[in-house]
Amino acid sequence: MLLVEDNAVNQKLFLRVLEKLGHQVTLSCDGEHALEQHAGGDFDLILMDVQMPRMDGLQATLGIRKRERGTARRIPILGLTAHAMKGDRERCLEAGMDGYVAKPVRTEDLVEAIAGVLAARV
Repeated sequence: MLLVEDNAVNQKLFLRVLEKLGHQVTLSCDGEHALEQHAGGDFDLILMDVQMPRMDGLQATLGIRKRERGTARRIPILGLTAHAMKGDRERCLEAGMDGYVAKPVRTEDLVEAIAGVLAARV
């Protein structure tokens, strides 16, 4: 799993929760770095912070989806956003995300969202 999150506190929180759930997690601190890691990695899921400096999660998702065109591969991407307002879900989906979880994230919501996008892959 690739975790793309720029906030150090959130990074620690997500890493602790995801590793406790048995996931192997690679950390990325921004969208540009996430694109680099995506190119060289083999991930089953990407958790993508929506709002980051340099390149936000929507731009990074668009880049990943562009790279996937013409291939049989489509990695599920879940957006992580502190902006759970009207229209945010639509913006995430339009960029190519498969869903999103509002911050602050509750473990139950994260587990449910991960299970949902991974089940949809099958």
